[in-house]
Amino acid sequence: MLSLSVATFRERWQLFVGAIITVTLGVALVQSSLLIVVSAGDHGEAIAVLGLALGVSTFLAIFIVSSTFAFAIAQRRRDLALFRLIGGSRGQVRRLLLSEALLLGALGTVLGVPVGLVAMSAQTSLLASLGFLPDSFSAEWHGWILYVSAGIGIGVAQLGVLAASRRASRVPPLEALRETGTAAKVMTLSRWFVGILLLAVAITLMSISTAVDSPNGAIPLSINSTLALALGLSALSPVVVPLVGRVTGSLAGTTTLGGLARANLRDGVRRSASTAAPLLILVALVIGLAGTFDTLSAGAQRQLADDVHGDLVAAGPVPPGTPGVASASAEYTLSIKVTTVSYGDEETDDVEALAIDPAAYQQAHRQRLVAGSYADLHGLAVAAAGGDLGSTVRIRVGGREITPRVVAVLPPKLNGGPEYLLPRDLVPPAALGPARSIVRLQPGADAGAVAAALPQPVSTLDDWIAENDSAQDTLNAGVMKVVMGLAALYAVIAVVNAVVIAAGERRREFAVARLTGFGRGQVIATALLESSVVTVTGLGLGWLAALATLIGISGVAGTMVMPWGIFWLTVLGAFLVVGATSVWTSLTATRPTPISLAGTRE
Repeated sequence: MLSLSVATFRERWQLFVGAIITVTLGVALVQSSLLIVVSAGDHGEAIAVLGLALGVSTFLAIFIVSSTFAFAIAQRRRDLALFRLIGGSRGQVRRLLLSEALLLGALGTVLGVPVGLVAMSAQTSLLASLGFLPDSFSAEWHGWILYVSAGIGIGVAQLGVLAASRRASRVPPLEALRETGTAAKVMTLSRWFVGILLLAVAITLMSISTAVDSPNGAIPLSINSTLALALGLSALSPVVVPLVGRVTGSLAGTTTLGGLARANLRDGVRRSASTAAPLLILVALVIGLAGTFDTLSAGAQRQLADDVHGDLVAAGPVPPGTPGVASASAEYTLSIKVTTVSYGDEETDDVEALAIDPAAYQQAHRQRLVAGSYADLHGLAVAAAGGDLGSTVRIRVGGREITPRVVAVLPPKLNGGPEYLLPRDLVPPAALGPARSIVRLQPGADAGAVAAALPQPVSTLDDWIAENDSAQDTLNAGVMKVVMGLAALYAVIAVVNAVVIAAGERRREFAVARLTGFGRGQVIATALLESSVVTVTGLGLGWLAALATLIGISGVAGTMVMPWGIFWLTVLGAFLVVGATSVWTSLTATRPTPISLAGTRE
């Protein structure tokens, strides 16, 4: 089987180029990300970004390899039918395809390891420029990464071909040769089942996420609902894309070329679905994540504005009796270590906290507690976000370990915020970090004169809220650059690969069209119209899938923001990539004289 797989690679290498590039890229990114994570140490933000990048890379790599093999196997059904007719069994068909995937994975690994070294340097520079890593950071090489890279490369290829090989082995050879029956069916019972199941899962997750009041629960539920909806629509794409294409097909117009484009869309169901699916996934991921960040940012800004009650924010404690000051809440930032026990194992984490005066804090903050009272926040007591009222926690602060009781439960914060509030007298002075004071002015006081007497710098409350929001937006933008870049790169590979593979089976179709009176330019224009309709369909379905995330996260954020700027940038990029690839492949397919292709078999 291996020698036959090698022969297939040599003869039909065009079918595997996209999958090889995808596996190479996946191996490189996983290898690079793991080496940086191992060396990153305490740089938690960088580790979180790379973890997200690892998940996106693995998911997209498997999805694209699976789509590529499914489309390529459909193109090779005559070859596989002949193999069955000369005595090949179903098991041998599967072993043949799995051997091809093994070769693909091995080749992707060999290419991916050196590419990973380049990717590691590029990722390190990008993360440093975005502020996630220091400029002096350098990742170390570990020999064990070669085994991980091989496992990723071969594993992604094998997982990608499993479903396609199972379906290919079940097609009776005579049906495949006649292109009827099972061979001509795009939708199978298992595909219907998976698609409908994923749609049901997406709706369920979206409904649950709207009822969750914590962002830590709503965010993963919303993102998973988008992935489930995108994969469900992708599985059902041979049905959904033509249905939506009938609506968007009006874009092709009522001319002869438009009619031919619509007819090609109806007949080339598998081709249209293979092109639209990666666009669907791209838009769902990018718009879903960007919309989540923007929605949380808008919600956090509104939450902060509703919570903080004051006029000025000073960079330090305000002396008592300062003229013009009605009240001032001094809030000291500090980092504490909190030890928790989960399933018998102890974990100690660094946690953000504030040291406060409870009475002054109540005057500067209006957000209601989930449970408990600030009046009890004195002595050996804390207020905790998400804690259980009356429970105790182990905290290490300023070199001493204490076990305070939770006397107040803080509401969940969208912008991260402090997880614990400690009474000021409970924290050693040496452990106190920078302070800020929320200042309320006396009626009629001159804000400028009061500000001049306060610890500098001083900003208005609105400016301080906007500055906090801007810092969060900068962090979100950095994460989006990493994720959007990965998703866009994979989508480009998948779309170009699908269009190139499809062009191979259309050479005879284009030749027949030209023999019936169409010019070469008209044939190319028809293919461009067809690809444009497919692009609109994929983008529209992706936008619908992204809405699942935005609807889910709007429940906890109290608002919903659609990232239109990124959406229109994605639309422009999709039309450029799909259009340019369609024109290039059509030019290549129509280069021979039509009479030389009209009578040939694909």
